[in-house]
Amino acid sequence: MQVKISPSLIHGTVLAPVSKSAMQRACALALLHPGKTIVTNPGHSNDDKAALSIIKNLGAGIENRGESIIEITGSPLFNETEVLKDEESRAEEISFSCGESGLSIRMFTPIAALTSKPSTITGSGSLLTRPMDFFDGILPQLGVATVSNNGKLPLHIHGPLLPKDITVDGSLSSQFLTGLLIAFAKAAKEPITITVINLKSKPYIDLTLQMMDHFGYKVINENYERFHIHPIVSPNHSSINYTVEGDWSGAAFLLVAGAIAGKIVVKGLDVFSAQADRAILQALMMSKAIISITPQEITVEPGTLQPFHFDATDCPDLFPPLVALAAYCSGTSVIEGVSRLAHKESNRALTLQEEFGKMGLTIKLQDDLMIIEGGVQLKGEQVHSQHDHRIAMATAIAALKADGTTTIDEAEAINKSYPDFYEHLRFLGAVITG
Repeated sequence: MQVKISPSLIHGTVLAPVSKSAMQRACALALLHPGKTIVTNPGHSNDDKAALSIIKNLGAGIENRGESIIEITGSPLFNETEVLKDEESRAEEISFSCGESGLSIRMFTPIAALTSKPSTITGSGSLLTRPMDFFDGILPQLGVATVSNNGKLPLHIHGPLLPKDITVDGSLSSQFLTGLLIAFAKAAKEPITITVINLKSKPYIDLTLQMMDHFGYKVINENYERFHIHPIVSPNHSSINYTVEGDWSGAAFLLVAGAIAGKIVVKGLDVFSAQADRAILQALMMSKAIISITPQEITVEPGTLQPFHFDATDCPDLFPPLVALAAYCSGTSVIEGVSRLAHKESNRALTLQEEFGKMGLTIKLQDDLMIIEGGVQLKGEQVHSQHDHRIAMATAIAALKADGTTTIDEAEAINKSYPDFYEHLRFLGAVITG
C-alpha cells in the first residue's frame, strides 16, 4: 500500500488511539482470571488482534458485546477446573502465533508454560528475526523444556513452569519480566522474589504492576531490583471490569503533528498514566511547543521550536516522533538510548537515519546518542516504512511541513498499532491520498 501526503495545515480535535500495551496485558490477565473480565474500549490493532487470538487458543472465551465491550472468560487450563487425567490429554499440543508483536511473544510464553501441555509458538514478519534466546536461558531454570530455532522462532516449550527465586537480566527488554511477573503471581504457592539486573523501560513495569493490582495480584517492587510476589490466598471468581486507556505511544505522533503543522486537541489520554511514552510531554515542553494540559485534553500548537536533549532509554518508542519533532527545531537535538532500537520492527536507528535522510535530514549516530541536525527544509520524497509502523507514522507527520508531496511505501505498517492513523490525520485536515 502506498500513501501520498501533501503539505498540510491541520486543526481540530481527535480521540487518542487505544493503548495496545494495556490491551495486551488485559488479555493476559483476563486469560488467567477464574471469572469473567469485561474489557471496555478494546483495541483493534494487529497486535491487539494477536493477543486476542492467543488467549482464545489458550482456552479463553471471547464474546463481543457491541463495538466497545469484550467479555473474556478465563481459561480452565490455568484455573482450578483444569483436569488432566491421562497422558493423552497431557500430550495435546497448543499452538499459537504472536503475529509481529514483541510484547505478546515475551509475555505469553511464560504464561503458556504454566500449563502441562506442550506449546509451539510462532510469529510472522520481523518477529521471526528477533532474538528469543532469553527463553532458552531462563525457562529451563523453572522446569520448562525449551527448544528454539537457534534463539529465534519457532519456539517449543513444555511445562509446567514452577516459580522460584530467580535472577534475570532486564537490559534487553522489560517485556519478558512482565510475563514472568504475571505467570509467577498466578502460580506461586509461597512468596517468590525475582531479582532484576539493569532493568530498562521501568515505566512499562509500572503499567504491568498497576494492572496486576487491578486483577488482585500482590507484588512489592523494591527499587526495580527485586520484585516480591505473594501467593493468592483465595482466588476471586467475580467479574472484573477494566477500561483500556488511551495510547501515549500512538498519540505522541498526533501531539508532534500539532507542534509541527497546526493547533490540535487530543482527548482520551490519562495524564497520570504509567505508560512510558507519556514523556512525550516533557520533550514537547523542551522544544518550546505551545502546549496546554488538562485532565480531559491536551492542546498543542506550533511555537518557535528549539532543539532539545532527551533521554529515551526508558521510552525508546518515542524515537520516531522525536526525530520528526527535531527536524523542525532550529538547531541540533540529541536523543539518548540508541542501544534500545536494534531489535524493533526494524533496526530503528538505521532506518530513521536512512528514511529521513531521503527527506534531507542529517542524523548521526554516536555511541548511544542520536544527533539530529534540524532546522532545514525537509523535502517531499519517496520513503519506505521498512515494514515498521512507527517509521511510517514518523515520516507521515514530518511530511506535513515538507516542501512537496511525500510518498510512503508499505504504508499499511501502521495497522500493527494504530490502524486509524491516516484517517485521524485526514479528519484533522491533512491531505492524504492512497
